Amino acid sequence: MQYSISVVIPNYNGKHLLEQYLPSVLAALKQANTDYEIIISDDASVDDSVRFINDNYPEIKIISSEINRGFSHTINSGMQIAEKTLVLLLNSDIKLKENYFQDQWKYFQDPATFGVMGSIWSEDGKRLMDAAKYPVWKGGQLRTTINCKPKNKSTSPCFTLFLSGANALVDRKKLIKLQGMDVRYSPYYMEDVDLSVRAWRMGWKCYYEPEAVCYHKLSETIANHNSKKQVNYISKRNKFILHDTHLEGGTRLLWNIENILNLLLRWMVLDLSYYKSFLAYKNIPANKNIFPVSLKKATNDILAANKDTEKELF
Repeated sequence: MQYSISVVIPNYNGKHLLEQYLPSVLAALKQANTDYEIIISDDASVDDSVRFINDNYPEIKIISSEINRGFSHTINSGMQIAEKTLVLLLNSDIKLKENYFQDQWKYFQDPATFGVMGSIWSEDGKRLMDAAKYPVWKGGQLRTTINCKPKNKSTSPCFTLFLSGANALVDRKKLIKLQGMDVRYSPYYMEDVDLSVRAWRMGWKCYYEPEAVCYHKLSETIANHNSKKQVNYISKRNKFILHDTHLEGGTRLLWNIENILNLLLRWMVLDLSYYKSFLAYKNIPANKNIFPVSLKKATNDILAANKDTEKELF
């Protein structure tokens, strides 16, 4: 089957990144020999990003926001005008290898596939930074940052807890059915985890393909526009939102007990930032959608499926 691709790139004051990395995206799309479109979703940039695209890449579609709204809103805006069968959610600071797409088509032959992500390497290509995400439970909390990769180029498919929002190739119809990213996570962090968890809970599958290689200038946009303190606050808040959204039954009860104990402990050590994150999460409306699969079962299914893949954690 021939697939077409809509590339959706969120942008905020990233002219220098578009200049540097767009050529690699175009080269990979041309080598894929498929129908494609590129959509730049601009989040109220005040640099010359939009003018640069109009002057140098007139074929690229641009959708602009008048106010800065964050990653989820920006991705969703681009997704809503995408027309191809697959959507590549791509950070502006990603460089694609020319053969990036060739090993990903096979996954979409399975109608249950939600999406696939490639391996993310450091800009110099010396260090593997992001691979498949290995779900690990610690009490009532799900750890989402543990990487694993197949050993010896295993031929068995490797599942991942979530697809990185930096390079996720997903089924457009399924993405629309999930209504895209959850904007409660704005301005950034955990929205890609939540999107993939919702996909797993729908009974769909997320894969990792190590041969689909890209290079990432990690957190270029977030680091340049936010203080470390602000980033930590939002990260903690969004972890609360993720667990509140998806935990059920005994796991949810355990998580609530752990939260009470953590609040007492943080008070004793005067960690007011923890309270700030907790109170901010409490003020965000809950989103209690009904899914056919529980988060606990979904993570168990991922671990069981990956038993056929010899892997290593890193």
